[in-house]
Amino acid sequence: MSKSISSLTVLSIGLVLSAFLTSCKDKTTSPEKPGPPNIVYIMTDDHGYQAISAYNGGLNETPNIDRIANEGIKFTRSFVTNSICSPSRAVMLTGKFSHLNGQQINSQRFDGSQMTFPKLLQKEGYQTAMIGKWHLGSDPTGFDYWNILPGQGDYYNPDFIEMGEKSVVEGYVTSLITKFSLDWLKGRDEKKPFALLMHHKAPHRCWMPDIKYLEKYNDIKFPLPDNFYDAYDNRTAAAEQKMHIKDFDLVNDLKMYDKEGEFDTSLRKFFESQINRMNPEQRAAWDKAYDKEIAYFKEAKLTGKELMEWRYQRYLEDYLRCIASVDDSVGEILDYLEENGLAENTLVVYTSDQGFYLGEHGWFDKRFMYEESFRTPLVMKLPSRFKANASVDQLVQNIDYAPTFLDLAGVEIPADMQGKSLLPLVGEDGNREWRDALYYHYYEYPGPHSVKRHYGVRTDRYKLIHFYNNIDQWELYDLQEDPAEMNNLYGDESYTQIQAELHDKLNELRVQYKDTAAVEMAE
Repeated sequence: MSKSISSLTVLSIGLVLSAFLTSCKDKTTSPEKPGPPNIVYIMTDDHGYQAISAYNGGLNETPNIDRIANEGIKFTRSFVTNSICSPSRAVMLTGKFSHLNGQQINSQRFDGSQMTFPKLLQKEGYQTAMIGKWHLGSDPTGFDYWNILPGQGDYYNPDFIEMGEKSVVEGYVTSLITKFSLDWLKGRDEKKPFALLMHHKAPHRCWMPDIKYLEKYNDIKFPLPDNFYDAYDNRTAAAEQKMHIKDFDLVNDLKMYDKEGEFDTSLRKFFESQINRMNPEQRAAWDKAYDKEIAYFKEAKLTGKELMEWRYQRYLEDYLRCIASVDDSVGEILDYLEENGLAENTLVVYTSDQGFYLGEHGWFDKRFMYEESFRTPLVMKLPSRFKANASVDQLVQNIDYAPTFLDLAGVEIPADMQGKSLLPLVGEDGNREWRDALYYHYYEYPGPHSVKRHYGVRTDRYKLIHFYNNIDQWELYDLQEDPAEMNNLYGDESYTQIQAELHDKLNELRVQYKDTAAVEMAE
């Protein structure tokens, strides 16, 4: 009996030891592959690439956004299809141009019944969340959880709509969006992959910074862009816009909200509605900072170029102060992912819904197909898949985001999505066959800022634009020789062949993206 027990014991010990050694060997030689990657998509509103230090803008420092670029990929030529808020958001969700997804201008209501990438991820077991600025009229669909700002949202003590329930939340909007995003991440089902869309209001007009940054940049004088005093020669649409620094509202945009009411501007009452949202502590800090600015302005009695350049400085100070809070937010998200072992297998994307003018051509806002608004920042990292500190120079566009997220998750990309997955560009060679031109179409006229309707094509070096509707003018730019787009070459005999090739390419893209009917009607 004892001999039998001894034999069984030895056999059991041998089997356990064998299993242990096999297990150790497997973990050493065949590490477990990571599951489907998580996705954190961070999008701001109107953040120009010139105001990100990873893009060598020189205006400010954005160390946390730069962390994404340093640990991953910086796209040096990333663009949008329609440089305005709501249409850009619809393009991102659907992977389709505005004429197909139905969101051509801001005032339209997004059709939430159509297919979007969050819905497709949801079907494959992803947890999905949308937090922050939605700005699409209809309620979000395709999300397990959503908590959004109504309309444009407010900077201080804003309203939020959480799964249909509206409430006022005390705090600063950028910090609140960050808090709600972290709360959702902490409460998610840890067994499932997730996709979080975190959309900031900042740095959208009217640029109201958090109280901790109200005096940041006070001692800095920002350099004027070389074409700040653009005369718009041979560019009718550029001359007739209403988005010049001189068009700023003195109270709403430049914060000259004087208690005496001397500056009774058209947007004063709107600004009052914003500032009256503040609690006493916030308002005291605000008044302490801006009363000094108001007193200086009243005493200085600026005119001419001095006035114009003061307006520019005031604009940049508040705009960049808002971005400082956004950069803090990005840092909090990155820290959370790292501290909780999620960084390696989480795609983190930082971008904006479009670019923005920071004084170039004397402008603020966006809309035009000129580079500063057409181009948008795009950085992303996924340590388990992407190289660190790499650049992609190919022409990419926001129609490419949805296909990229689906491709990364192993989900079939619908045939009617018009974008392309960016994954071939971030592989080892990074030089796969890619598009050689981009198509753009802007529709919101008549509308704010009076930017004419236009469409066009951009190649590696050239850009052809057609302004239409109540105007019929073509513009051609050689971006190598004229990166600031000051010299319209359309009709120049030395560019006859290039002009013809661009017309052919434009027609080709109109057919490819099924935009021929809209353009033919306009013509």
